[in-house]
Amino acid sequence: MFDINRYKPKFWDHHDISAGPFKPLFNFRLIWKQSAFLTLSVALIPLLFLAIMDYKVTQKAVESEMLLRTSRLISNTRRSLSFVLDERKFALSFIILDNTYETLANPVRLGRILENLKSGLGQWSDLGLIDHTGKQQTYAGPYAVEGLDYSSQHWYRETLQNGSNISDVFMGFRNIPHLVIAVKHTRMDGSPFILRASLDIERLTDLISKLEVSGHGDAFIINHKGVLQTQSRYFGAILDQIPFPIPEFSQETRVLEQVDQQNRPVIVGYAYITGTPFILMVVKQKHDLMASWYNSRFKLLIFLTGSILIILIVVIGVSTYLVNNIYLADQKRVMTLHQAEYANKLASIGRLAAGVAHEINNPLAIINEKAGMINDIFSFRKEYQTDTKLIGLVKAIISSVDRCATITRRLLNFARHIEVSVQKVNLKAIIQDVLGFQTKEAEYRSIDISVDIPDNIPEFISDRGKLQQIFLNLVNNAFAAMRDGGHLTIRARLMADEHQVRVAVSDDGCGISEVDLKRIFEPFFTTKSSSGGTGLGLSITYGLVREIGGDVQVESHFGQGTTFTVTIPLEYIDKKGESHACLTGG
Repeated sequence: MFDINRYKPKFWDHHDISAGPFKPLFNFRLIWKQSAFLTLSVALIPLLFLAIMDYKVTQKAVESEMLLRTSRLISNTRRSLSFVLDERKFALSFIILDNTYETLANPVRLGRILENLKSGLGQWSDLGLIDHTGKQQTYAGPYAVEGLDYSSQHWYRETLQNGSNISDVFMGFRNIPHLVIAVKHTRMDGSPFILRASLDIERLTDLISKLEVSGHGDAFIINHKGVLQTQSRYFGAILDQIPFPIPEFSQETRVLEQVDQQNRPVIVGYAYITGTPFILMVVKQKHDLMASWYNSRFKLLIFLTGSILIILIVVIGVSTYLVNNIYLADQKRVMTLHQAEYANKLASIGRLAAGVAHEINNPLAIINEKAGMINDIFSFRKEYQTDTKLIGLVKAIISSVDRCATITRRLLNFARHIEVSVQKVNLKAIIQDVLGFQTKEAEYRSIDISVDIPDNIPEFISDRGKLQQIFLNLVNNAFAAMRDGGHLTIRARLMADEHQVRVAVSDDGCGISEVDLKRIFEPFFTTKSSSGGTGLGLSITYGLVREIGGDVQVESHFGQGTTFTVTIPLEYIDKKGESHACLTGG
């Protein structure tokens, strides 16, 4: 089952009740949130801004390229259509200039001209010669339309007025979709006549159908009234009305964005074909044209999401690491304050012990003097010389006074060095002083104490008070870990380089679990909270060892015992960087 507490940083649930009015300074959770928020803001805001700008610029570039390609397609196709229609109009103009009215009125000659046109250009259905009254005088073609009167036809009037005309696609008398190209000329007598040709729209349809229109597009031709002149894929057959408005006139190619009858966004491009009633139109589905962009957009969003996740992980990780280091530094600060308080308390206790020892020594001296006098009196008087019981009691008093004197001297000796900093020390003497305070408890609990300190360890310069605190803490921990009848061993050895001495304090107590072993030097970590442990003893010990330039290691097996190994340099370096070499003199 997932346990979120395993992944909480150490500072998350920390509350410093002693912070007073400066509580926000020690609210590490708030500091973490502020640092993470500010860092994320600095990192993500530019990233999101650039991503949005890139998104818009890229989208606009894709849309511009899409419109440009559509415009280029329409322009090229318009030129092709104009060329096809102008080519046929120029062919009629050449014929009417190269032949007289009388020549063209000859059905055989007109038929031969039609055959030549079909073999050269194709799509010519017929040719007709129309006089000034609008009546078709001569006709060459498959339909029986000779003699028809075209004077009421729109194309006829346009041709007389403008000199030439290209008509809309219409059904006409033959009931087949076609268009008419007509050219006017003048006879010698000044009367006008028109050479008229009908063309199949297959050429136009073929030209439009071969266009490669992307995006499920559609290309077609309409006239100025919005009637389809060629087949449309989506908007109807020839001569059907288109279902959207006729685009406004423009001499240039234009491309617009609109919506179709199904409310879908489309790209509509068109161009008016000069000299004709035709409008070339191309309609493309915008969604299909933007498919590649949508794919790129998806990749961009994936990249952006991945970048944001990486930034989140890095920022949260770095913020957690930095705030956790601040928290640990604060814990070290608190530990240092507690250590200073502990040292000051120890110094106060030392001064108090010294005062008490002095006060006790005075009555002890009186007791010792009076007991000695009684012993002397009993020695000279015969009636008491044989009273062994009485003399034994007097000697017991003197022995007890001597024992009390030894204890007070030891206490004075220990207290005298608490406030002393650096001096020449004897390792064996320091350890014996420390063990002197544990003698009674060791006897009471039947704890066997073994001390192995060889004579080849020289006296050296160090901080006697700190050494006393170090070994006193380690011995106290060992006594707390052992049951009655345990064994404590203190063993010291001079290292091979003769610049360091290594002291091992071993017990056969309860040992330390592997999980707790990694945290025993952390401030306020204790496994004896129920019995009054503060969690500062070993952390202070570790700090003191580091202060004198040494190192401390621990090896423990749960249920078997623990060994603390303290490495002490024989050359002390003070805070000013000055070196104090060891002194081997007595």
